[in-house]
Amino acid sequence: MRLAQRLFYYLGGFVIGLILLFFFLGGKKTSCDYSPSDRVLKNIRIKERVFDEQVLITMESYKIDTANISSILLKGDVDFSKSNTKLDSCRLYFIEGVVEQKTIAMLIENCDSIAKINSIKINKQ
Repeated sequence: MRLAQRLFYYLGGFVIGLILLFFFLGGKKTSCDYSPSDRVLKNIRIKERVFDEQVLITMESYKIDTANISSILLKGDVDFSKSNTKLDSCRLYFIEGVVEQKTIAMLIENCDSIAKINSIKINKQ
């Protein structure tokens, strides 16, 4: 077989494989959360969130709502150097993100069934 025929068969099989993958995985909510930061954020997103009273007051004064917090938990970054992941019961994670020209930093206590937002700092850019 010549190189052109091999390339044609390879690309034909590759395209058929992509179509099959798209057909089987197209309707499902699949995600590729392999990095440690993505796994932590996904774990926090699927849990019930509880806000500290002081956090609610700060959010109200800066006009931040829970949709902004959800956005940070989707696109934010976990700073593991400022987090305490060695605890047995509930681990503390420091998460930062930018929403509407505001840098928001949160300290979240991630337990088995809930994620409690203990503190929040908001800086305007």
